[in-house]
Order: sequence, then structure tokens, then C-alpha cells
Amino acid sequence: MISKPMRAILHALSYSDMELESSRRLADLKKLDPVRIFCRKLDAEAYNGDYKVPLRLYFPSEEVMENMEKACDRKDEAATGPASFPMSALLFFHGGGWVTESVENYDRVCARMAQATGQLVVSVEYRLAPEHPFPTGLRDCYAAARALSKGELYWERPVDTEEQQTESNASRTRRISLHPVSNEASQKDSQNTRPILLRVPAGGLSVIGDSAGGNLAAALSLMARDTGEFPIARQILIYPALNNCYTEESEFTSVQENGEGYLLTAKKMERYLELYESAPEDRQNPYFAPILANDLQNMPRTLILTAEYDPLRDEGEAYGERLRAAGNDVEMHRIADALHGFFALGIKFWHVQESFDYINSFLKDREKE
Repeated sequence: MISKPMRAILHALSYSDMELESSRRLADLKKLDPVRIFCRKLDAEAYNGDYKVPLRLYFPSEEVMENMEKACDRKDEAATGPASFPMSALLFFHGGGWVTESVENYDRVCARMAQATGQLVVSVEYRLAPEHPFPTGLRDCYAAARALSKGELYWERPVDTEEQQTESNASRTRRISLHPVSNEASQKDSQNTRPILLRVPAGGLSVIGDSAGGNLAAALSLMARDTGEFPIARQILIYPALNNCYTEESEFTSVQENGEGYLLTAKKMERYLELYESAPEDRQNPYFAPILANDLQNMPRTLILTAEYDPLRDEGEAYGERLRAAGNDVEMHRIADALHGFFALGIKFWHVQESFDYINSFLKDREKE
């Protein structure tokens, strides 16, 4: 239960207007985070047509990344072609109403996620609206998922000089590229290195996102099912934005009950939709608002986490019920006393800890797959 003094503070902070540039500047203050989480990372790129979609890979431990690096070492002189390093992955899409936030702003969240789940986390820097309206950001996310699932992550570790090693150890970030491996690349050889493919094995790709990122994860799961290009094993939707209306006409009680006074307001959500859409008719597209999908059969195993005091609460739970009615395996939890946005708080925050308990249990429960 939220106390009366806290309700007063929340009400004061829950302004309805959303000015884009001010919101972006406020979000970017997270880049000044003085307490960075130590985590091994690689910066990468996937291709959406000619556009390079930036990615950041977070490894759960030093040992995992070192094992991948060792796979590059030439130990077998008879070996040809790239080495293969299979690894399950959580493909993460950040929130921010499709118009704010970034991989850098969510750096701490993803580093903690990798450590808490023991999995590789791949964070996608999808393009933001209104400069790049729907469906650009979704297609950037799709390109990243396709590249990972098809084993198109090609990396060749250069021979480090002593100076390069010092620089790398300081930053803990290296750069790689995601692209289809050509025959020429497959044959590429050197005395000291060996090409490597970081591939997600069958059943190893999970998509996860919070708020607008949850929307992208749900839409991507629909799109992947529809195209049949690659499988997504699991989707984890954290207080996802799934509907196309946050006015008084909304069918969901939580929009009316929690649409004011709890940080995220219904009016802000309407403004986010206006900035995200490329045309009004986009709002009827299930890739824009996944809850509108007529066919929800053959979807990935699903975990949905909602927040008690969130205007998006009821649509997330309604989507879960619709998925379940269509024959899918669905797990849902409402985080008591939680507000929208809690997942971006520190790992020591009890709502975040509770969420990771559910996420880890969900990821480990392979008997249902």
C-alpha cells in the first residue's frame, strides 16, 4: 500500500504534458551514472537493409567471454572455417515511449540482467520516433533477432598488442559486426586467430522488454511467427504497452484508475502513441498494438509482469489471457505496490528482485518447451 505522503509526492511528479526534448535530456542524465557495473561487453552491429543497428552484448561472467575468446585461438591446425560458440541469449529492448532512452541509459539494467540470469544479454539501439516512426524501430529489432537466430554474428579477434590489451581491459568493450558470413569470410585464416560464430542454438532465443520495449518484444514475436524466418522460444513482457488508446474511451479500468498520479499518466501515453505512429491508421496494426491481433496461436512461451499502480496493468494481463485462450503457455505476475518503470531501478530494489525471481524460474523451466 502506498502511503498518503508518498501519494502526494507521486501526484506532484505525475505531470501530464510530455515535451520531447526535455524528456530526452532528462533520460540522458542516466549516462552520468557514477557507479558503473563491472561487466564484460562487446559493441556490435546488425544490418536492417543498409542501416547498421547498434547492439551491445553483456556477458554474464568473465569466464563466459574468455571461453568465447579461446574459441578464436588456433589450436587445431587442421581446422578450417569459423569456430562455433553456441549460447542462449536474451534480446532486450529498452522502454521510453519509443521516443526516449538508449542502450547507454539502460547499461546498468542490462549488466545486472546478465549477471542475475547467467545469460548473454543483447541490448538493441533501435531508432526512435518521431524522427523514425513506426515500423522503423520494430524492423531494427527484427533485424537483430534474425541475425542472432541465424548465426550471423561473425567476429575475429585480432592479435592484441600490449597497448591494445591495456586499453581493452580498461574499457571492457570491444567491437564486432553482425552480418551473414560469406564464403570468403568462412575461409579467412591467419596464424594466430580463428574466425568465430556466436550463434543462438535452437530454442535459445528469448526476447524481453519493458514498457515500449515490451511492445516491441510482443510485436516482434508476432512478426517472427508470421514470417517464419526464425523461431523465438520465449517472450518476457514487463509492464508492456500493447494497446492503441489511453483516453477515457479505453476499455481498461487501470487506465482510468491509474492514469493520473502514478508517474506515467494516460495523457503521456497518448502523446507517445502520437509520436510513434507514422499515420493514424497505424493504430489498427497489430504490430503497433499487439493486443489487436486476431490470431494469437503458436506464440512463444510467455512471461508477463505487470505493476499494480500502472495504467498499462490491465492490458498486459488481458493480453496474457488472450494468449492463454489461444493455446499458449503463459505465466503472469502482478508486482504488488509497484509503479510503472520499476524495472529500471537497481537490483537491490525489492520489486526488481521479485521480478528476477520470476524471470529466472521462467527461463529454467524447460520442461514446458
